[in-house]
Amino acid sequence: QVQLVESGGGSVQAGGSLRLSCAASGLTFGGYVMGWFRQAPGKERDFVTSITRSGRSTDYADSVKGRFTISRDNAKNTVYLQMNSLKPEDTAVYYCAAGLSRGPTTYSNDYNYWGQGTQVTVSS
Repeated sequence: QVQLVESGGGSVQAGGSLRLSCAASGLTFGGYVMGWFRQAPGKERDFVTSITRSGRSTDYADSVKGRFTISRDNAKNTVYLQMNSLKPEDTAVYYCAAGLSRGPTTYSNDYNYWGQGTQVTVSS
């Protein structure tokens, strides 16, 4: 049974930082592209970032470029999202996802497995 479990969410003031983690089990972690998506209240789920199997290539939404960094540790079956310079508009539930696409992908349909999400709230 595949499980993706996010952690590290919380409340922070604008300008602050958070680090999200997503621990995977039940799959060959190194064989999956990993991604982070987010969904704000009343909005669709949006792509945030993704990373290739090796970790050598990444992709970011324009809204988070230069502020967020995705990384992975295949030995620990974990993907991370370092979020700096947080803004109130970053407030959302953040989801990690695992997919079998060839490279980093922004499309949610390319991901086969999803975590339950972790709430991030940024106050002004």
